[in-house]
Amino acid sequence: MINKYNKLINNLESLDLGQFRANLDTYLNLIANGEKDIVDALYELTEFEIRLKQERAIKSCVKVANFPFLKTLDDFDFSYQPSINKDQIINFKYLSFIEKKENILFIGSPGTGKTHLATSIGIEAAKLRNITYFISCNDLILQLKRAHLENRLEARLKFFAKYKVLIIDEVGFLPLDIESSNLFFQLIAKRYEKTSTIVTTNKPLSKWGEIFGDSVLANAILDRLLHHYHIINIVGRSYRTKDIIEMDSNKK
Repeated sequence: MINKYNKLINNLESLDLGQFRANLDTYLNLIANGEKDIVDALYELTEFEIRLKQERAIKSCVKVANFPFLKTLDDFDFSYQPSINKDQIINFKYLSFIEKKENILFIGSPGTGKTHLATSIGIEAAKLRNITYFISCNDLILQLKRAHLENRLEARLKFFAKYKVLIIDEVGFLPLDIESSNLFFQLIAKRYEKTSTIVTTNKPLSKWGEIFGDSVLANAILDRLLHHYHIINIVGRSYRTKDIIEMDSNKK
């Protein structure tokens, strides 16, 4: 009996069933005492393994998404930004925008929470194993330009086009030259009506001609982004200075 028990332990370790192995002795005692039947015990032991594998899958999806930080919607102080429709943002957690191939645009001054909200929605998507990727607009353009110079632009465009959710942060933080604008347009066109793109920008849409250096090209980009979309305009104080303001208030 002991020999078979040891063989069972070895088999569980070989199969990488760590949770099964860790809880085995507890469940053997429960079975011996008549507190569990063997089917219930096996079911619960396998459930441990399934949950662990799901947690690992979630962590893997979140890790490869390149998020700048791990913050959830629960971490966001909506009372500090009353211009935001909280119910609308919370509804994004259910990810129907992915099924509908809808885009989300966050527009607001620096520090108002655009990146936090975009990242939090992206994390919700990644948790349900929707392939998601976060990248700043500047890094995106640098990668596309490099790929163009190395004659592998199409492959790089396909790389970014494959994601169910692509978050492009800080569009408009720096103006783009015509080559960069054309590369950006190619990516948006490739994702058009196939996937969801989340964009954060500090520029109103009326100023996008200045960002891309060409109003016609800017309109072509917006035409594709705004075919199926949600726009969240954030009007308020900088979220980054919130703690500083609160500390100063407490000192008075």
